[in-house]
Formats: sequence, C-alpha cells, structure tokens
Amino acid sequence: MEEYLRANDVINWQHPEIVELAKQIALGHKTSTAIAKACFEWVRDEVRHSFDYQMNPVTCRASDVLRYKTGYCYAKSHLLAALLRANQIPAGFCYQRLSIDDKGAPYSLHGFNAVYLPEIGWYRVDARGNKEGVNAQFYPLRNS
Repeated sequence: MEEYLRANDVINWQHPEIVELAKQIALGHKTSTAIAKACFEWVRDEVRHSFDYQMNPVTCRASDVLRYKTGYCYAKSHLLAALLRANQIPAGFCYQRLSIDDKGAPYSLHGFNAVYLPEIGWYRVDARGNKEGVNAQFYPLRNS
C-alpha cells in the first residue's frame, strides 16, 4: 500500500495547504470511510470542473487545483488523492474512455479515483462534480 500513500510532483499531499485542509476535513470523523467520504464530497462540491464552468487556469498539481478551485476530472482526482493520502488513506487512479456525444468517436479520457477502505477493499469514486444528469455519491456498501 505504500505506493498509494506516496507524494510526488503532482500528488503533492505534503504541501502545507493540503495538509491543513485534510486535517480540517477529517475533524470529527472516526473511520477511514467517513474521512474518505468527507474528502470526496469536498472535492466534488468545492472544486469546479473546468469545462462546466469554463474556468482557467488548466490545473494538474493537487496544490494548484486547491489554490484555483478548478480542474478537469483528472486534476480533481489528483487533489482527492492528495487529501486522502494526507489522511493516510491509500488512493490511486482509474481511467476510462468515454464517447463525447454517446455515439462513438470522438472520445475523451476520464480520470477518477480508487480508494482503499479496510472494511470494503478498493472502491471507485468519481469527484468530477454534479450537474444535470450527473449525481455522484459516496456509497461504498452498494458495491459489496
């Protein structure tokens, strides 16, 4: 699991602002599942998807996503992984090819997370952000 707890240039979870936010989000939560849910909901609700809101700059590094409060799906997944890892919750990445218009090509690449929850195992979460037709929630027991 060490690989899923590491910091790097993109998942820079040791950045002071990420560490502080991770602590704040975790306050009052007793389990890793509750902390993971709170981190997921914070990223989903507080960071605007760059395309939906037509926002700049284009972010990638977790600390930049936090600073500018915007990012594409992959950037939001970087911040979520950073917040989880700062709380010692293993987190990784998943990708899927999506049809842009639901009719085949052209395609886009969609990034989201997998989080390791001890009582469940690996659970996929997508903090892209809710909008009309998208209602992302955190219900890991539904996968069991």
